[in-house]
Amino acid sequence: MRILLVEDDPVLGMAVRDQIVAEGHSADWVARLGAAEDAIRAAVFELILLDLMLPDGRGLDFLKRLRVSGDATPVIVLTARDQISDRIAALDAGADDYLVKPFDLFELSARIRAVGRRYAGNPNPLVTLGDLEVDLAARSVRRAGQPVALTAREWSLFEAFVQRPHQLMSKPRLEERLYSFDAEVESNTIEVYVARLRKKLGTDVIETVRGMGYRLGTPGAGA
Repeated sequence: MRILLVEDDPVLGMAVRDQIVAEGHSADWVARLGAAEDAIRAAVFELILLDLMLPDGRGLDFLKRLRVSGDATPVIVLTARDQISDRIAALDAGADDYLVKPFDLFELSARIRAVGRRYAGNPNPLVTLGDLEVDLAARSVRRAGQPVALTAREWSLFEAFVQRPHQLMSKPRLEERLYSFDAEVESNTIEVYVARLRKKLGTDVIETVRGMGYRLGTPGAGA
């Protein structure tokens, strides 16, 4: 998942960014609303983590503009403002969740996963794919009843296919999901991760559509 973090506190911003990356997502971190607006014009994000008080304006106004423009990107508000009225205002403006500082980083990760599942159209974290049992909440996979260890990047790529089982995903789109603006991406990175997933989960877990991209296959069918 590619996530835009809008947070001006350098200590918190670094901690949240590191947590996101450790979970296998890509993170673009900005400290100003102007930079956030530039970022969403330049790339497609699957989630925005938004502080409400930024040096160049109010996050709530940014959120309202986002929704008025028709942008439905899920937004989790991260703020020290803990009044009920603040929560109501943010949710009414289009926020999907509201987390009060200070918060536990693992709780933030759980909320990110929950919002991701809702927007993928499958709030149920348990998914069965052929001989694979996938727990999106626990970020775990079992193949023929046996646990399979995936790295953070492998999981993030696999999750992209599981959440969109019928969607063809291009190589550039997958690279955007995994890497931020400043990341160095090798030309064969996606092919390498797809090969690793096929080795661990079965040769049919991801189908290649030549010249177009990849999509979820039928795990277990030809493994």
